[in-house]
Amino acid sequence: MFNSLLKKLILKQSGKSKIWIARLGLGIAIFLLLTAIQIQSNYDFLLNNQSNKDSIGDFLVINKVLNNETIGNTALDSSLIAKLREQPFTQSVGILTPSRFKASIQSISDRFPFYTDISFESVPDSFIDIFNSNFSWKPDADFVPVIVPNMFLDIYNFQFSISQNLPQLSPEIVKMIVFKITVYGRNGPVHFNAKIVGFSDRIASMLVPTQFIEWGNQYAATKESNSVSRLVIKTKDPSDPAIASFFKENKLDTNDEKLRFSKYRKIIDAVVSIAGFTGLIMLVFSVLIFTLFIQLNIANSKEEIALLITLGASPFQLSKFLFRNFFPGNLISIAGGIFLVSLLQFMLQHLLKTQAIFIPAYISFLTLITGIVLIALLWFITVKTIRKYIYL
Repeated sequence: MFNSLLKKLILKQSGKSKIWIARLGLGIAIFLLLTAIQIQSNYDFLLNNQSNKDSIGDFLVINKVLNNETIGNTALDSSLIAKLREQPFTQSVGILTPSRFKASIQSISDRFPFYTDISFESVPDSFIDIFNSNFSWKPDADFVPVIVPNMFLDIYNFQFSISQNLPQLSPEIVKMIVFKITVYGRNGPVHFNAKIVGFSDRIASMLVPTQFIEWGNQYAATKESNSVSRLVIKTKDPSDPAIASFFKENKLDTNDEKLRFSKYRKIIDAVVSIAGFTGLIMLVFSVLIFTLFIQLNIANSKEEIALLITLGASPFQLSKFLFRNFFPGNLISIAGGIFLVSLLQFMLQHLLKTQAIFIPAYISFLTLITGIVLIALLWFITVKTIRKYIYL
């Protein structure tokens, strides 16, 4: 009976439709804000989680931009290498050591006649994407292990073999073929057996163990050189715009395909920021309007409130009544926003999973904490507003 009387006296100035419209606006604002936070969480997860990491894309082979001005001057000086190591996007730096000796490679099988001049490079083992414990060499070894770029095999199978009427070769067959490498030096040519032990998409050059490069350079009596022309870096996020900016500033070049996402990332960051800012602005306006709505409703009923207090109703009773009529609706708006974001996250997880893209099925801890903080904030605002007009 008492609550029924209070509803007739205090809430007569506001209709239910106005209250629910205000709550709907609040819910939409909360949904937009939480969505922006969850998008950013998913974005970070996609970039940093091991299940989504591209072990090839995390490595960039770097050299100077080659043009008419830099021909013959492509060495990377030590100060630039040191500067590159200090960049926040750099996890480690490896030097690609080129062969400085003349060499050739040919097949010893009549069914697969093949001969070409060749050059090699070596790189520290930690930068090789072929996990082969035998990728090392000694002068008395049975064969020289070689890692070949996958694109070389593609060129052979779909171009060279067709033009030369040669059989196409699968990776398994290629690994069974024994090649002959000839190194030319001061004491004449030296022959070695060689086998391809793996195929790489990370570094587009013929890789051999460092020991073989060092031996060959020494045998050919090439002039010692400490100059570095190519590097490979491991980076946490190849789409980081800071990488593209650093390369442009220092006139460095790499595979543009691996940096193309830096442009997309700027767009995504902008969209996420705009969505978050829009949600935040809408939330501020929604909270402000809802606060004014409560204040106006109580102000219009101040005579009735004064009369009720005169008749013996306590301010605590009135505060409790108003709180129960306003705050649960706010709670529904926030809970609805969290539920919708959770539902969309669950659906998105299943959709992306079919594309081998993995994100969590549930909303992030940050999104949930933001929702809880919003509940506490609206509780505080509601209590503060009611007490301000009840305890006059």
